[in-house]
Amino acid sequence: MGASLPTLQIPDLPLPIYDDALLCADTVHVYENESRDAISRVANRLASVNAPTTGPTPQQLKARIDLVDLHRPLGSTQDSFTELNELYFNDAVYFHDPKYAAHLNCPVVIPAVAAENFVTSINTSMDTFDQSAGATLIERKLIEFTAELIGFEAGQADGIFTSGGTQSNLQAMLIARNTATAKLRGTLPERLANLRIYCSEDAHFSIRNAAMLLGLGYDAAVSIPTDAQHRMDIQALRVQLDADRAAGLVPMAISATSGNTDFGAIDPLPQLRAIATEVGAWFHVDAAYGCGLLASSSHRHRLDGIEQADSVTVDYHKSFFQPIGSSALVVRSAASMESIAHYAEYLNPRAEADATPNQVAKSLQTTRRFDALKLWVTLRSLGAQRLGDMFDQVIALAEDAQQEVAMRAQLHMAADVQLSTLVFSFEDPQHPLDLAEHNALANQIRQRLYSSGEAMIAATTVKGKRLLKLTLLNPNTTLADISEILDAICSIGSGILAERTLGEKK
Repeated sequence: MGASLPTLQIPDLPLPIYDDALLCADTVHVYENESRDAISRVANRLASVNAPTTGPTPQQLKARIDLVDLHRPLGSTQDSFTELNELYFNDAVYFHDPKYAAHLNCPVVIPAVAAENFVTSINTSMDTFDQSAGATLIERKLIEFTAELIGFEAGQADGIFTSGGTQSNLQAMLIARNTATAKLRGTLPERLANLRIYCSEDAHFSIRNAAMLLGLGYDAAVSIPTDAQHRMDIQALRVQLDADRAAGLVPMAISATSGNTDFGAIDPLPQLRAIATEVGAWFHVDAAYGCGLLASSSHRHRLDGIEQADSVTVDYHKSFFQPIGSSALVVRSAASMESIAHYAEYLNPRAEADATPNQVAKSLQTTRRFDALKLWVTLRSLGAQRLGDMFDQVIALAEDAQQEVAMRAQLHMAADVQLSTLVFSFEDPQHPLDLAEHNALANQIRQRLYSSGEAMIAATTVKGKRLLKLTLLNPNTTLADISEILDAICSIGSGILAERTLGEKK
């Protein structure tokens, strides 16, 4: 027999504990204390904010952040929170301030913010049911609810929560592409080469990006001219479709916008549905912004025809006052989701597909947050009508604000208000400017207003002309707030022109 192996002597030493920073049953007291500290700091900050911004430059903030050595931790959560005062809190952009009127960012309802604690702390992953028991069914119930608001037939629709409208639009175009290619012959490159998507020239950039990401190329998303109210021009669409079909191109999808980013314009949905049916194209409605109308008691009719769509994008984090991110793609027929379904033996085996409600087969994401919970708690706390009333309020505010614009001789609306945005120019008849000078002035007005910290507005360019824009998504903003913003715009614009005149005289 061979010699026996020596016995390994392991010293009886206490094992190091590495889990005291992890959230578990033994550390809930730490979690509770640090969470209370975080909430207290946020509450104090929100209570003290009196402007949407301090107007910092990227260079100023970069200089502070560059000084941080991430290899040397501070040693406590409290110290890291305190450090954030200089790095983030002091100069963050606060969307809840009534003079924030820049982008499609909304203040958020308290029940949804409170629910974020559940979403983050429990950290449910929405890919399979065995990671998201209860959560999967809550999300599915919310998709059914949204489908009902849209007007889809009960029991026939389906959908999935996404990170935002860009992802929802991409998934809609993916389904449309797969539906179209299934009808064509030839190799995949041959089938893709002739596919075309039709959207208005004011549609969200994500539709064109989707064409690129899906292997069609940017040019496959054909921009259709709009009318005076920035809605897709039906006649122009018909002319383009006739020419393209004659050239052997295949209409893959018509993507209508219900609330475009600049003007809030809603494309003519019933007519576009009819044309899509006529040419055999998928009919998508991007209602990322306008979806608030689904819960409106006064303006729901503006979305008439949306129930005829094949797919709809909704952004709850715009018009349902939810924290980022909270969006969904809803399809009229659950069967259409099959074209993107995918199965993995280690995650969602096809053999279990009928028995187990795994959401991953319908999603472009695998690991996915339980963002649906925020909307669930909101609806169970406030109800959809309350959210619709909030959206109605910002529409009414925008309509009143248009009258305020009309009262100022230097401001000129580019189009009538349609949802809750105002697009206008600053033009002083005493100081005529060429286009380049006008555009430079518009940018200067916006920048100086931002730098002052008094308010934040947006800008856009239409047919080469730089315009100023107010985006109103805060039901607590008053007409007095808007009046002050408009007065500041006029004052800053006049001041810049006076400086220029003085400089010319020198």
